[in-house]
Amino acid sequence: MIKFVQKGNFNHTEKFLKKVSSKQFFRNLEKYAQKGVDALASATPINSGKTASSWSYEIRTGRNSVEIYWTNSNINKGVNIAVIIQYGHGTRNGGYVQGRDYINPAMRPIFDEIANNVWREVTSA
Repeated sequence: MIKFVQKGNFNHTEKFLKKVSSKQFFRNLEKYAQKGVDALASATPINSGKTASSWSYEIRTGRNSVEIYWTNSNINKGVNIAVIIQYGHGTRNGGYVQGRDYINPAMRPIFDEIANNVWREVTSA
């Protein structure tokens, strides 16, 4: 004969699920979004400074999600300058300008901080 006995309750589980479903842990996203803008602005290679000063963010809240979009509004002849600095581009005379990966290293600490802080908030009692 196999017998299972359970003692206790699901208070901790219920508290965790209520906290996660309330999305309260997203209340600090403005702070992280601005940190991302600051990190991107300081990491952007500077020629005129226009690309570095053109970073902004948008926070979109969906039914089951919250997303931060970082954008750069420096566009020249239909081309986003931040993107061609990151990935490179061809030139008029057939040459190529190699991209510089400045976005990923700038944002990695921000992503890590968001993940750590959200996890801390979700799992705190």
